[in-house]
Amino acid sequence: MVKLDVNGTCYERELEPRDLLVHVLRDELGLTGTHIGCDTSQCGACTVLVDGEAVKSCTMLAVQAEGCSVTTVEGLGKMGALHPIQEGFWEEHGLQCGFCTPGVMMAAVGLLAQYREPTEEQIREGLEGVMCRCTGYQNIVRAVANAAERIKATESAEIQAAVAHVGERS
Repeated sequence: MVKLDVNGTCYERELEPRDLLVHVLRDELGLTGTHIGCDTSQCGACTVLVDGEAVKSCTMLAVQAEGCSVTTVEGLGKMGALHPIQEGFWEEHGLQCGFCTPGVMMAAVGLLAQYREPTEEQIREGLEGVMCRCTGYQNIVRAVANAAERIKATESAEIQAAVAHVGERS
């Protein structure tokens, strides 16, 4: 029996030792936002976060994720409360066909956890592992930069609110 923490929910499944994380997410848990594109780890459509790091789920055995926190695109935001990367993609038109988008978003979230104010070069380098055949990446890069600005603004507002709250107690 394998226990997996996916998007904050604990799942217990009887799995084969050879089961890939991508197949368990899609076939066992019904989280079909994680796409299977190439089956060779080249395209990145299957990218998820494992303990906050972007990982191609077609290269990871599901049993390796036991004890880790796995986040799929379904775990990013909710209706009416989108994640900043989802808002960035919306605002900057960062998708066309949408097939690669979940993987790109997950890679971008991993990148933004590493770089709070990424340069264009860092964004492009951070997204190298995810192929998009439709967009030419221009709007994707703008979407990630947009998300970085949104995160920065949110953090700044939270810090200002916390400082104001401390001032109220004095």
